[in-house]
Amino acid sequence: MRRNEFLAAALWAITLSSAAVAQQISVKHIQRPMHRFMVAHSESGEIIAGGEFTQVVEGDEVTMRLTYHFVDGSIDDETTKYKQQETFRLVSNHHIQKGPVFAKPIDYTVEAATGMATSRTTDKNGMEHEASEHIDLPDDLANGFVGTLLLNVAPNTAPFRVGILAPVGSGRLIRILITPEGEQPFHMAGKTLKATVFRIHPELGGLVGLLAPLIGLQPKDVMVWILEGDEPAVVRIVGQLGGYGPVVSSELEGTSFVK
Repeated sequence: MRRNEFLAAALWAITLSSAAVAQQISVKHIQRPMHRFMVAHSESGEIIAGGEFTQVVEGDEVTMRLTYHFVDGSIDDETTKYKQQETFRLVSNHHIQKGPVFAKPIDYTVEAATGMATSRTTDKNGMEHEASEHIDLPDDLANGFVGTLLLNVAPNTAPFRVGILAPVGSGRLIRILITPEGEQPFHMAGKTLKATVFRIHPELGGLVGLLAPLIGLQPKDVMVWILEGDEPAVVRIVGQLGGYGPVVSSELEGTSFVK
């Protein structure tokens, strides 16, 4: 295994303690068909991508897709299907990242019902390769719809954990710790509103947790802003692309935040 692949695999490895139990989120707000647009900025404030979010509902199954088209031609395209019954349950997630923005392209699919994870890669000669592996997945797997879960928890909820299958090698199961961090005002449609801010922290255990900061591969926390109310919405996300790429601030079109 090459050094970069080894370090990435080590970074996403985690010790799942008994405290990090599966926690499925109860359905509080039924998700409905939706079509919204996002604007992504670099850390310096430049617009680097436009995003389009769509959500289709058929019975109790929701299909959501978020696609970013970057000014340099890069693409981040993620399609997620999940069930909304008494709790939310992942059906499938397909995530593609390609272009200059991304240090390593990703084309990764996980089917929750079967536990099959599939990675597609292209070698230096342009040949495509596909590899699949069965992985025992937790009931709280949240690939692609963490934002939906945050729409359904109280602003003062206790910190909780859910599972994520990171697209490293055949897949690495990790836990993310989600914690509310108060409120922040923002402007939308001429009004000043308040959003609840959540911090998403990847938990790295044991020796990996000690080494990651030293080798420069410690993933940064992701911050998510949620507009509460009868029709809650994700209004802002700030975090690294691909878990270890550049930090991007993505905001719902028509919103502005005080710096």
